[in-house]
Amino acid sequence: MSGPAGSGVKAAVEIAVDPGGRLLWSGGSVRCALGRGGILADKREGDGGTPVGRFPLRRVLWRADRLTVPDTGLPTSPIAEDDGWCDAPSDPAYNRPVKRPYHASHEALWREDGVYDVIVVMGHNDDPVVPGRGSAVFLHVARPGWTPTEGCVALALDDLLRLLKDCGPGSALTVPGPAARPGADQAAG
Repeated sequence: MSGPAGSGVKAAVEIAVDPGGRLLWSGGSVRCALGRGGILADKREGDGGTPVGRFPLRRVLWRADRLTVPDTGLPTSPIAEDDGWCDAPSDPAYNRPVKRPYHASHEALWREDGVYDVIVVMGHNDDPVVPGRGSAVFLHVARPGWTPTEGCVALALDDLLRLLKDCGPGSALTVPGPAARPGADQAAG
């Protein structure tokens, strides 16, 4: 893994997801795609939900054959053709990077569709890893047409690169919980 790519010290950035499909930070507001299962407080493997919480941005992975190293204060590492991410809850490497071929279920990080040309690994279910609570929840490139993700947050490539320019150590992304219904906390009389 290499160090930060950008010149100069980058600050920690607080990033927020608006449930209406926007990603907000001090440097801007851009459209984002969220999980097909909506925003979920009780994330489970395979539910398609974007989990609620505050997730530190751990590191940036990128396709060096397609892009130059992103300008960011976060740690960076190129994606190799044999890189994968385990999504088998019963496997000891669950929600961890693996080398392919791998004996258990996993996601290939080297993809032809461009969605993983830049991946920001978020601190979701990683400290500690809890089997079945969701894996491979990333910030990555959106598909054409802004189709929903499997639980990740996705941005247009240019927007993702713009966001990363602002990010340094300590940056985090927050996904708020579903809005409370008016009167839901009031006892029946």
